[in-house]
Amino acid sequence: MTTHYESLQQAATYQDAFGVEPPSALGERDMWPRKPGFCIRPVAAEGDAPASRVLTPAQWGLVPHWVKSVSDGKLRAPKLVNARSETASTTQNFRDAWLQNQRCIVPMQAFYVDDWRSGKAVPTRISRIDGKPMGVAGLWASWTGPDGVPFLSYTVLTVNANNHALMRRYGPEGNDKHMPVILNEGAVDAWLTVRIEKAKEFMRQYPANWLAANPVETKADKVPQGLF
Repeated sequence: MTTHYESLQQAATYQDAFGVEPPSALGERDMWPRKPGFCIRPVAAEGDAPASRVLTPAQWGLVPHWVKSVSDGKLRAPKLVNARSETASTTQNFRDAWLQNQRCIVPMQAFYVDDWRSGKAVPTRISRIDGKPMGVAGLWASWTGPDGVPFLSYTVLTVNANNHALMRRYGPEGNDKHMPVILNEGAVDAWLTVRIEKAKEFMRQYPANWLAANPVETKADKVPQGLF
């Protein structure tokens, strides 16, 4: 599980890696719960045109469509930045997004986890060993407030990593270990468009030998408050 990731900071990377137009402003590098970020969603094909994708501004931390108030959404969102793939289709917070095929891709350069093997938390940056960006499977939701304006948000899907050669090292001792569902390049289109009965086939561990882990010197002491 992670509550901190690194967004893409080179505009050309969005087109090169994901085939989407980059944002007019790249936004913040360090992503924390309730911060505004980006997810990639499918665009329905019209006529004979092929299906495509679009980069969408959205908050990291899901706000389910049935939330009744802004305050309720603020309380829920920081706890809904990750969705366990084992239960995403059945738990109240994520079930509707899963069943309605509201799947997305979260582009990131790296994500951060804590290494507790020394007895204290050592922040560690996890990235692809080849330096390329990650396309992480996610779910999105749209909440409409009293003003009638839709508010978009997303969550990162995770998969159990208790037996993963790398990711089993991270997180508090005794807790189940989870890692983001990192998609292979060839799975990007399929994840966005596959029929619902096939979606769970994408919930797989990313190979340990394709990842690099590097301890970092500093980490924010607390999660900054996002905008909602």
